[in-house]
Amino acid sequence: MQATALLHLLQLSSPSLPIGAYSYSQGLEAAIENGRVNSEAAARDWIGHALHEVVARFEAPIFARLVAAFEARDADAITRWTERFVAARDTSEFRAETIQMGYSLGKLAADLKLGDAELLALLQAQPEVPLPTALAFATVALQVPREAAVLGMLFAWAENQVLACVKTVPLGQVAGQRILLSLQPELEQAAATALTLEDDDLCNWAPGLSLLSMQHEVQYSRIYRS
Repeated sequence: MQATALLHLLQLSSPSLPIGAYSYSQGLEAAIENGRVNSEAAARDWIGHALHEVVARFEAPIFARLVAAFEARDADAITRWTERFVAARDTSEFRAETIQMGYSLGKLAADLKLGDAELLALLQAQPEVPLPTALAFATVALQVPREAAVLGMLFAWAENQVLACVKTVPLGQVAGQRILLSLQPELEQAAATALTLEDDDLCNWAPGLSLLSMQHEVQYSRIYRS
């Protein structure tokens, strides 16, 4: 992997990317509120299960397909996978999260003048831009290899989940870094899964997580937006 592409990947995966990722917990705050996640071990277990059962089997594979579609300048495939991802957001918070972050990243990409006019037109043709679509556009515009981009996307997701636990359980900073280190082989496995699943094998069936998200919508006291 060339140094330029690596630096681009690090920038896309950075928590300093101004798209608001830090303000979402994806249902995790509700799990902390009701006591399901109350320790380092429980946090590690929660993040690992969500990684393998939801993100690696749906969000990451769709992101990989969107990267391939932008690489091929395939407008129909971009629209198809974008629509499927948005349709699969089964709570108002999950839907609002991906649309807000996708909009922010798309605007940032336009402000930074990433990609050529044709590539940008493919992004802007979408009525709604979820995060995977905007991230796929930026990945191709910055010429980051697809396999590395999937791993970077997964790491950024895991890091955000760990930070939510550090701030809310709460856990110490050392505990947070220990969780991230322990997740490294699982992130590699999740990336491999995401890149090899067939279309018919994609699945985001996680009714417990959906219920937690709905509970979070009416949670009395909260820090995060999801």
